Amino acid sequence: MKPPHIAAATVNLPTLTPSPQPSRTSLHYPLHSTPTRITLTNSIRVPFISYCLNSTTTDSSTSSQPQDESSPNNLLPPVKKKRKAYRRLRPGEAQGITEEMRFVAMKLREKKLKLETDKLDERESEGSDDDDRTWEPELDGFLRYLVDSEFVFRTVERMVDESQDVSFAYFRNSGLERSESFAKDIEWLGQQDVTIPEPLFTSKKYVKYLEELAAQSPPLFFCHLYNIYFSHIAGGQVIATKVSEKLLEGKELAICKWPGDPEELLKGMRDKLNALAQHWSRDEKNKCLKETNKCFMYMGTLIRLIIMR
Repeated sequence: MKPPHIAAATVNLPTLTPSPQPSRTSLHYPLHSTPTRITLTNSIRVPFISYCLNSTTTDSSTSSQPQDESSPNNLLPPVKKKRKAYRRLRPGEAQGITEEMRFVAMKLREKKLKLETDKLDERESEGSDDDDRTWEPELDGFLRYLVDSEFVFRTVERMVDESQDVSFAYFRNSGLERSESFAKDIEWLGQQDVTIPEPLFTSKKYVKYLEELAAQSPPLFFCHLYNIYFSHIAGGQVIATKVSEKLLEGKELAICKWPGDPEELLKGMRDKLNALAQHWSRDEKNKCLKETNKCFMYMGTLIRLIIMR
């Protein structure tokens, strides 16, 4: 049984037939004891709305289907854009291959000085004082240095002149040629009742190695060629001058005479080698740097011949 204070609701739906005179429709709601009247006119059409969709609404057919985690698209890792990697330049690379070789030579020299310092410390701790006597130059050793140096210079200069490779033409008639100068000094010493020795086996082995490089890998041969001249100008002739002052009464040796400024002549060869090396691969340049160690190690053995007893 309904409570007595709630009245029935009467709803008169508007007709769909247009009328010249708007009629009024009353709506009574049972939520109040006093009826509330809302007036509607027939001129207002009430649209029929089946359902609504907005931007946040998704289709029930698609949302109701679970995603297959084993599908190929879900198994693939996310695509990451690779960052372009830039190779770090080697010391001196921006200036040219000769500057790179100079850094390698400096590193080798620092290592050598460290070893000599360690040996000197060991001798001082043992109380040995024969270091000055060990480095005393000998005439026989200096003559052997001249003979082996002439053998090496004559060989590399002959290979440069006789090679059919067009790149060898860059280093002909450079003004740095030393084989004739070494030959003159050897001839002068031969007139002083001194026996001229044959080149050592180590020098012959090194020359054979250079001949193989000239035929198989010109860039590696050019590395030795430049370093041979560089080591003679930077160290060889300086030591030869001191030896001459001590053993030969200060005679001016032919190996210390140049047709011009030796530094400028060496700079000319350096510029040509840098220009030629621009066409080499990075792998060829790295091999040249390894050959730098071999060249300076051998040139060091030549210098040590001066103190050979």
